[in-house]
Amino acid sequence: MARTKAPDHETQREQILELAAAKFAQTSYPSTSMADLAAASGTSKARLYHYYESKEAILFDLLDRYTKRLMLIIAEVEGASHRRGFGERQAFAELVRAFLIEYETSHSRHVALLNDVKYLEDAQREIVLDRQRDIVAAFARQLARAYPNRVTKDNQTALTMMVFGMINWTFTWLKSGGKLGYTEFAEQVVGMIEHGLAGDA
Repeated sequence: MARTKAPDHETQREQILELAAAKFAQTSYPSTSMADLAAASGTSKARLYHYYESKEAILFDLLDRYTKRLMLIIAEVEGASHRRGFGERQAFAELVRAFLIEYETSHSRHVALLNDVKYLEDAQREIVLDRQRDIVAAFARQLARAYPNRVTKDNQTALTMMVFGMINWTFTWLKSGGKLGYTEFAEQVVGMIEHGLAGDA
């Protein structure tokens, strides 16, 4: 008979992932061992292996859950924007705001997504990369809806990546509790997009 999982099994896994993400960001994924992760989690290697069979399994679960979370945010924003009767530009602005709100509390997970996908085995790497492509495609699609007179097939990719360039690297310089918060920065990004793309020229 299979052993029943403890009621807090999922909570423990989430805590391990959070601490592992921080450790990967601090010392790099290749330089981090299961012993390091156990120490960071305040537990033994044996107990850590109870939750994950390997460091690679931890990395995949971390990135799998995080990219699913980003896809869920897109779906939630699309649904909320529709229910509230938002126009396309307002809906896209809400998407930017929602991602920056997520980024504020996901520094380490985002670092892993940007730096460590290449360490996954092929099948797992493709799962994460496919989801990243879906995220980019959703942004591109909504950007084109918001600014149909400015976004074309020729420039859609460049403009979409320009938006990601503004928001994806905030973990390198934008700190919670600083003079500029994530909410305020989101409004600056929204303003930059609006004033840069709204004209007729």
